[in-house]
Amino acid sequence: MKRRHLLKLLLLYPASSWANSFFNLFSFFKKKEELPVITKMMPIDFHWPTQEPFLFCAYHFDNYPAGNKNMGLESKHFSGRQMGQDFELKDGFRIYHGQEIPGFPVHPHRGFETITIVRKGYVDHADSLGAAGRYGEGDVQWMTAGAGVQHSEMFPLLHQDQGNTLELFQIWLNLPQKNKMVPADFKMFWANDIPKIATDPKVQVSLISGEYQGQRFYEAPKNSWAQDPNNEVNILLVKIQAGGTFKFPKSKNKTQRTLYFFEGNGLIVNEQVIPAKQALYLDSAHELTVSSKTDGAKFLLLEAKPIGEPIVQHGPFVMNSRQEIYQTIQDYQRTEFGGWKWPRHDMIHGSKIEKFAKYPDGRVVRPG
Repeated sequence: MKRRHLLKLLLLYPASSWANSFFNLFSFFKKKEELPVITKMMPIDFHWPTQEPFLFCAYHFDNYPAGNKNMGLESKHFSGRQMGQDFELKDGFRIYHGQEIPGFPVHPHRGFETITIVRKGYVDHADSLGAAGRYGEGDVQWMTAGAGVQHSEMFPLLHQDQGNTLELFQIWLNLPQKNKMVPADFKMFWANDIPKIATDPKVQVSLISGEYQGQRFYEAPKNSWAQDPNNEVNILLVKIQAGGTFKFPKSKNKTQRTLYFFEGNGLIVNEQVIPAKQALYLDSAHELTVSSKTDGAKFLLLEAKPIGEPIVQHGPFVMNSRQEIYQTIQDYQRTEFGGWKWPRHDMIHGSKIEKFAKYPDGRVVRPG
């Protein structure tokens, strides 16, 4: 187009229209800038990728059949499995390190915390401090391994006349160097004590740690990184019905924020359509808006300020240097972190379906 023709068009086009066009263009780019940056997106299955200070996240979903009189599996289910190391999904479930009862018999930890969120089914806990418990159906156990503890985590099949579905998340949260050698500790959050927030009737939020919509829940053990609100350790389980919208503010500090979309067919994260079973690393400097227009969805949100210290991990030991790992191995060989005084390595607590937490000082606490 010749220059004089272009100038003629510009003169004929109303000034107000040009102003509106530039305003709309500016608004478009401004809106795009306000969207949170998805820095990484990855498919998820059993073990999920994490960002520091979170070290590990596993999602267990096992459709166990009816249990036998020992609260375990009938031997017919053992065929074709690598018993003792059964991590391949077969017939809808895994047996893990169990032999008859699924789960994780006695094993050690040092230098970090485990957060076990049980949505369905039950977990039996026993440890080298003499503590024990049975929890599930919405309960959360938060354990600080600190200087060292042995524990077992078993999944007793308490129902003999129906299936025993188990659904849980286990999250590992690092400890700062100053707290890596604190005494081991644990706390139980019963389902009814965990804040349930529903500012939108189509959205339900379980606040396991942190702050949301004016509610605060900082109940982690005293030496946890999550005890200090300035560390912004937010752990939320979110359920959205079709048509619902969840909003989460930008972080106050520089944090690592991860969204795990584990159930549903589609999710919209700040206008970007996300397929099922994805982990999203998000820029926490932006507000987060999540909606589900055609189907319900569930996701887990993990966020925290990084500890920012060196991490050296050897299996269930997480320290700051290789020398500390060598020392940990020697300590465990020498002390077994208090030894194991329970009658079995895959300790379970009877066939009666009841929840309890027994602490090392002998206190027994039950829901309600």
